[in-house]
Amino acid sequence: MSPEIIRCGWRGMAGDPLYEAYHDTEWGVPEYDSRALWEKLVLDGFQAGLAWITILRKREAFRAAFDNFDPEKVARYGEADRARLMADAGIVRSNAKIDAAISSARIYLAMRDAGEDFSAFCWGFTGGKPIQTGCVSIGDVPAQTPLAVEVSKALKAKGFKFVGPVIVYAWMQAVGLVNDHLTCCHRYAPIRKLGEAR
Repeated sequence: MSPEIIRCGWRGMAGDPLYEAYHDTEWGVPEYDSRALWEKLVLDGFQAGLAWITILRKREAFRAAFDNFDPEKVARYGEADRARLMADAGIVRSNAKIDAAISSARIYLAMRDAGEDFSAFCWGFTGGKPIQTGCVSIGDVPAQTPLAVEVSKALKAKGFKFVGPVIVYAWMQAVGLVNDHLTCCHRYAPIRKLGEAR
């Protein structure tokens, strides 16, 4: 009999195969690909006011609707695309969030064209390595941190929307800028090793 797998105590995760797989294979893994970092930031913006599992269940529909989050394509979206997205029941239909996603693609490309790599920009806040928090219980995990406030301000200064400190911290956790797996979680040590390998 295999030992019980200990995971972070996220509400609603236990027994949900999609949520457990996301926790076990993606959440907290350091992401250094600029496009992937941008995609996750856009999805976290769509999460505003909703549970992450809602976005996770719709993620493939989002990818189909947004041309697999190709910033070159999304940046060219016009009124017809906005109408198409607002009619797509597979995604979160919000004019403000759709506009923010399109705008963020243009900002991403403007940064790139100015010689500013999005991954380098993001990881510059942590010195290129994940922050290891060592949280023992779910109550130790903050909703935001002073660093998240700093990153949020920097993103807003670039023109990004839906990047408040709480959204930004959730994104930082998801893309591995911060390792907030609980120390008892089976993913804590492997994620820590990935961070130390940099």
